[in-house]
Parts: sequence; structure tokens; C-alpha cells
Amino acid sequence: MSFGLGRGRELDDAPGTIGVAPLDYPPLPDSIGTDPESGRLDPRAWFADPKRPFEIEIGCGKGSFILQETLSRPGTNFLGIEWAREFYLYAADRLRRAMRTNVRMLHADATDYVRWRCPDACADVVHLYFSDPWPKRKHHKNRVVQHRSLAEIWRVLRPGGELRIVTDHDELWVWDQEHIKVWTDAEAWTGWIVSGRKANPDSGGAPVPERLIPMLTMDQAPFELLPFTPPEWAEEGETVATNYEKKMCVEGKTPHAGVLRKAKNEA
Repeated sequence: MSFGLGRGRELDDAPGTIGVAPLDYPPLPDSIGTDPESGRLDPRAWFADPKRPFEIEIGCGKGSFILQETLSRPGTNFLGIEWAREFYLYAADRLRRAMRTNVRMLHADATDYVRWRCPDACADVVHLYFSDPWPKRKHHKNRVVQHRSLAEIWRVLRPGGELRIVTDHDELWVWDQEHIKVWTDAEAWTGWIVSGRKANPDSGGAPVPERLIPMLTMDQAPFELLPFTPPEWAEEGETVATNYEKKMCVEGKTPHAGVLRKAKNEA
């Protein structure tokens, strides 16, 4: 199915310049089953200055947010991840034509990318805006906010780093809040650990991966919940000014938003 985003014009993701080239993103090695660390790739190496602050956007859509952010903050490197190929191509093409030099685009499943590819403590911010709500119960397992994904995002963020979430879907926000409470409320976190569900209840209570065990020794919740502050360039009444949000505002919907900041004082 095509959405006709290019309107007859060929979309160019500029591999190696904007799009992450296949040589820079090889398939997962066969050893991944016995060594979860073997697939790690440091995305900061894809940029001219890897020492800059680094942020990830999960699900870029048409690229409105990342297009504006890369202009507003040229001293920060951004990685945009989009699974739908036509939207990936459209966003990458927009960034190419805008001649952005501090951004790379990746066509991949973002949760798999964070789980298997990202090294520890590499990102300052993870952005998650208007993700697919997967409304049918049988599809809830596909939602981005899961306990396992929150554990992996916690691992990938630097101490003090943030997961920033916005959605207009009421039922998804209830789901998000139920998960977020476990990770931001000390009493809920302690009760969760004691209950034996240990950081991976989304897979039926399977043991937590060894690389995530340090979080279980923390004497505080892994994240602090904070209010969401829109970027400086957003207009009044906007949160992140994506194409989707602009359409949503016309329909009279109000977004839900929050920020999870990784605790700095870890065990």
C-alpha cells in the first residue's frame, strides 16, 4: 500500500549521509542467542562528531519534529527510527533536502533496535510521540511502552537522561500510566520486585536479562516522573508540533504527555 507521500517524485534517503547505509547496520550475528551483547553498534559513530549529545526519536512519521529539532539544536546529534518504509523515505528525503548534517535515519523496528543494538548509557533523550496505540487487545504486545522496553530504554539512557512521551489516545495513555507508575513510584517499584515479576512481566515473568540485573538492586525507582515541557520552537498550545498533532488539534483532541528522567543516584 502506498500513501503517495512523494506525489510522483522519487524519495531519496541519501544512504551514508542521512539514511544509515547497510554496511553500517549489518544483520544481527548468529551469536546473539548466547551473547546478547554481540549485536551492539554505537550509533554515535555514524556522526562526524560522536562526542556531541545524542538523542533518539522512535517513530518519526513524516519527520516534522526531527526536522525542526535538528535545525533548532545543531550541536546535538539525532537518530530517527521509522518502521514504515514510505514514511522513513519521506522523512529522510525532507532532511536531505534541508541539508541537515546532525541527523541519521534508520529503517528498523525501534524496540528491537534499542534492545539488541544500543550500547549502555549512550543517549541523552529518547522521544516517543504519537506511537501506534494498537487498540485491539491481541495487539497490545506490540505497543512500545512495555516493561521490557522501559528496562532497555533505562539501560540506554545516561543518568539524568529522559524518555519523553506524548499521545492523544486515551486508552493507550491509561496503559502507559500503569507501566510508568511501576518505574517512577518507589513503593510500586519495590512491590514489583518483591512480587517476583522482575523487570520482564510482559513475557510471562521470564527472568530478567543479566545485563539489567543492576537495576533490581536500586533503593529507589529507576525513573522520576516530570511534567512535559514543549520545545522552545513549538507554537502556543502545541506539544511537539508534528503533522499528526496539527491534524489532531483541528479535531479538538488534547494530547497526554509526560517525561521519565533516569535517576542519577544509582546503586
